[in-house]
Amino acid sequence: MKLSRILLCVAALLPLPTLAQDLAPADAIRAAIVGNTVQGAMVASGGFTEYYAPDGAIRGPDYAGQWSIDGNRMCFGYDGNPASCWAVRLNGQSIVWVGAAGDEGTGTILPGNPNNY
Repeated sequence: MKLSRILLCVAALLPLPTLAQDLAPADAIRAAIVGNTVQGAMVASGGFTEYYAPDGAIRGPDYAGQWSIDGNRMCFGYDGNPASCWAVRLNGQSIVWVGAAGDEGTGTILPGNPNNY
């Protein structure tokens, strides 16, 4: 087998990086998330359910924080710590939080504030 064919086969097996065109722009992030709840899990911290109020407040079952949109990334700040930001992929009611390491969390967008946070 020629070297070029071997390299092509190896390249086909490698994971593809997230393409910029797959990522949601700020207006789509805002339309999908603001005023709604996301229930999901982050690789680093586990499960979460959060309501994102129009005034920038995050409300969870036993905590609060602040959200913002910086460029085409959604940012989250908790307990006075600096905000962490993620790019977003949207597919209907599904969301993927994309960070420097790739996909770092997933969730489902629920309409409104069904948990009354």
